[in-house]
Amino acid sequence: MENTDLSEVAKRHLWMHFTRMGSYREHEVPVMVRGEGAYVWDSKGKRYLDGLAGLFVVQVGHGRTELAQAAAKQASELAYFPLWSYAHQPAVELAERLAAMAPGDINRVFFTTGGSEAVESAWKLARQYFKLIGRPEKTKVISRNLAYHGTTFGALSLTGLPGIKAPFEPLVPGAIKVQNTDRYRCLDCAGESACTLACARDIRERVEYEGPETVAAIYLEPVQNAGGCFTPSPGYFEEVRRICDEYDILLVSDEVITAFGRLGHWFGAERYNYQPDIITCAKGMTSGYSPIGAMLASDRLMEPFLKESNTFLHGITFAGHPVSAAVALANLDIFERDGLLDHVREKEPEFRSKLETLLDLPIVGEIRGAGFFYGIELVKDKATRETFSNEESERLLRGILTPKLFDLGLICRADDRGDPVVQLSPPLIIDTPQFDEIVAILRDAFETAWSAL
Repeated sequence: MENTDLSEVAKRHLWMHFTRMGSYREHEVPVMVRGEGAYVWDSKGKRYLDGLAGLFVVQVGHGRTELAQAAAKQASELAYFPLWSYAHQPAVELAERLAAMAPGDINRVFFTTGGSEAVESAWKLARQYFKLIGRPEKTKVISRNLAYHGTTFGALSLTGLPGIKAPFEPLVPGAIKVQNTDRYRCLDCAGESACTLACARDIRERVEYEGPETVAAIYLEPVQNAGGCFTPSPGYFEEVRRICDEYDILLVSDEVITAFGRLGHWFGAERYNYQPDIITCAKGMTSGYSPIGAMLASDRLMEPFLKESNTFLHGITFAGHPVSAAVALANLDIFERDGLLDHVREKEPEFRSKLETLLDLPIVGEIRGAGFFYGIELVKDKATRETFSNEESERLLRGILTPKLFDLGLICRADDRGDPVVQLSPPLIIDTPQFDEIVAILRDAFETAWSAL
């Protein structure tokens, strides 16, 4: 099929996700056809630096033939079998490997096909677990303002982004929102030399307001994605863990994005030194070469299900798919063979320092994040931290920056779910040449945007 034909067929038949379909009425749909390392090529032969790793996914880079070979080999031996009362070798081996990587007593692996399903599974587990141990009133969950946890009804209820929830309301009741860790715009910490942990106190206050006997779980990302890579202040997770222990609440570490090297560790909980009860993960487990996700749970959460006829009444047809599990195992082999965790930790200071050279631009307010995961907040006035109006943000992000960055050959995310930010989450294999390329393109695009505004 010719390049133009692909675009036209996409316009007629392909319903793209989170996409303003009307925006392609007068424009071609970009069609990606090939990837290698940190780069992808479209159907016209143009090369792009994949500064978002697809969608926070392609940790080991594009074009890894060994992952394709692992998929083909497994498909030729056992292409599919469910995990409903049966096991298969790839799922068993992957579960053992994930349990060995996970911190503390997290030794039980419930597979899904993606992140939203993992998040949904954790809420269902929390509810059934407390019912089985005689605490059926513990059903509510707490998550943070602006946080994104997925699109299924339970995960969307946890999500703290009003704009993407409104079309589907009413959602699942009992999902409560608290402050996030946006230090740059925190009113409680304004003028303070350090974080006061008001964001952690807000969790305690909401638990006590709702009634600790009604709260089942608290969902937190190690670094919050939506809003632009909000990192936790020292002592934050220590205080949250203390609250969970005091009130018998499960701490869910949502690591759909941050697991598998994004922050330089297998799991972000390791980086910030806290012990979750549940970890939800997906994306980087296979580097996107095949879909998979998982809910990893502590031994104590399994205990009630080992008694009598108790059963976790939840399942997904393609969860732990043999081909995906085999690809995940091969992907983790690449991590270990190529030392990708060490690479991220060693190169993080250089990547950050190069990004921070952009702080001399009047439009760049703050650069925040960790590992290979950064948000650049854009401001109207640097001295006062004044942000853009909704109309200005629309023009800045979608009218100027998005097409400019794409034209310059950088795929990243320009977003205003919160204040305007540009986010970077490149493949974990990138090094100095790609750091320099990213910064040069961003400087060009930001200067263009500032002049246009």
